Amino acid sequence: MHRRTFLRGTVLGGTIGLGLTGWRPSYALAEPPPETTHIRLVRSPSLCIAPLYLTTELLQLEGFTKIEHVEMKGVLFTQAVAAGQVDVALNFSGPLIVSLDEGAPIVILAGVHAGCFELFGTERVRAIRDLKGKTIAVPRQGEPQHVFLATMLAHVGIDPRADVTWVIHPFAESARLLAESKIDGFLGFPPEPQELRARKIGRVVVDSAVDRPWSQYFCCMAYTSRDFARRNPIATKRALRAILKATDLCATDPTTAAKMLIDKGFAKEYDYALSLMKSLPYDRWRVFDHEDTVRFYTLRLQEAGMIKSSPQKIIAQGTDWRFLNELKKELKG
Repeated sequence: MHRRTFLRGTVLGGTIGLGLTGWRPSYALAEPPPETTHIRLVRSPSLCIAPLYLTTELLQLEGFTKIEHVEMKGVLFTQAVAAGQVDVALNFSGPLIVSLDEGAPIVILAGVHAGCFELFGTERVRAIRDLKGKTIAVPRQGEPQHVFLATMLAHVGIDPRADVTWVIHPFAESARLLAESKIDGFLGFPPEPQELRARKIGRVVVDSAVDRPWSQYFCCMAYTSRDFARRNPIATKRALRAILKATDLCATDPTTAAKMLIDKGFAKEYDYALSLMKSLPYDRWRVFDHEDTVRFYTLRLQEAGMIKSSPQKIIAQGTDWRFLNELKKELKG
């Protein structure tokens, strides 16, 4: 399926296998135009936020005429969004909650997908509990890898502050050390798990796409700054609609989604991109309880000693579900 067909299906709201069934163009046409026609999204090494990379044509249909992808070196974009350097982003739920606990002026708009992180270990690590007293590599303290793994450890009664040894290494070094059994655990985000499996390094201990409870909650959520949502409610809703429609594409036509990632220059390895599109549950945003994800991870982060705020405070100050609730009715699948 070519981009022209994809666009035609988007415009007509047809049933051509792109997961756009039920969307009526009349909804967008009946709305006022966006308050701004310029929107900035993120671009990073993380492939799991693929829906953000597939929105260009969809955003154009929503009335945006200037669409930028701002290059980010890492996988945590909260500061850039809070500072107004990026308008809308997808990021990992755990680190977003940590940022909200620290007072970041951001609001979570919707969960997008579950299942992007995988925990790898050596042969002597068969379960999360086996990491007690072991060595785990992360790129940096406070990065998503550290935050998610800390919540996983706390969930099984391991104190991430005292019961494990954290070492700081980039992915390439972590992969080498894991292959040599010089570290015991590593948590990766796409395309890292795909590369580790291709190189037959380590064994998968937890796959958050299928293993409970992690598979029952969103790992990546869409968010913006409080100021952007306040000043641009129509643009915020239109941008979120484009992201959710791109998420449907990932779910219903992974082959097309993977090809578009390659064509647009967001991915280099087609096999990795296709494997990711097929394995991640991009079809959960209509059925999962978005607020429950915030509640779940807030409690886990409290257990890990990483935040102090209650779930009620985080939800009240750091979420805005009104756009999602409207779009659930419009984008019925």
